[in-house]
Amino acid sequence: MFKGFYTVGSGMIAQQRRTEMLANNMANSNTPGFKAEQSSIRSFPEMLMSNLDSTKIPTQKGLNLHGLSPVGGLSTGVYMQETMPSFLQGAMRETGMTTDIALIDGNLPIDEATGMAGAVFFKLDNGNGTEAYTKNGNFTIDADGYLTNPSGNYVLDTNSQRIQLQNDDFAVSSNGDIMENGAVVATLGVAFADQPGLLAKSGNGLFTNAAGNLPNAQGTAGVGYSLQQGYLESSNVDAGKTMTDMLTAYRAFEANQKILQAYDRSMEKAVNEIGRVN
Repeated sequence: MFKGFYTVGSGMIAQQRRTEMLANNMANSNTPGFKAEQSSIRSFPEMLMSNLDSTKIPTQKGLNLHGLSPVGGLSTGVYMQETMPSFLQGAMRETGMTTDIALIDGNLPIDEATGMAGAVFFKLDNGNGTEAYTKNGNFTIDADGYLTNPSGNYVLDTNSQRIQLQNDDFAVSSNGDIMENGAVVATLGVAFADQPGLLAKSGNGLFTNAAGNLPNAQGTAGVGYSLQQGYLESSNVDAGKTMTDMLTAYRAFEANQKILQAYDRSMEKAVNEIGRVN
């Protein structure tokens, strides 16, 4: 009976965490460049239940042989093992703003170990010589003329240097060259991650790499991409599917809750009625 409490409780916790993840996806469905989180729910190792019995052999002194009779497996509950963002490309949305730049995936190498394609990101200054990465190209120019993202991180060029411009009257080519008055003043830095699933989310649509700064996508064999000024990449959240998944998770939580209430009523009956001494 008590094992049932733990099994049902683990199911409720897993569905609660999944609901929180889906709610965050829904809240960011209109955030440019946002990558939807996906979850994997796994079962704890099963316990093999056996019945301890004995066989009496009719000898002169009497001999009992103990043995185990398998009853079957018993699940010990489930847990949400991890969450991982989906790096599928979102739809392109035209804004007409010169500081809005969309990073469009091209041919990206597929990692043999995972079978997943790599990903490209804008390079941002994360402080202390480290970089952060994003697909949100909703940039702006600060008071000192530096190109920054909505969180205030400086956008970096191919040499990991900050990009300073005269004003917002500039043009960006498909390969990332930034031109003012017809002259190239910088090239937008684009990083390539061969295993994007290893990147860590750091909030505000940013990713970091614990193993160090990612290599430049420019010049990396087999990596293709393009940039489009005046456009933004939309979130890749499927609002309809996310809402359906939220309702499914809620129903699963509710089902576990009803089972927990049934266990509670059974325990109450065992304590108050079966164990009563007349």
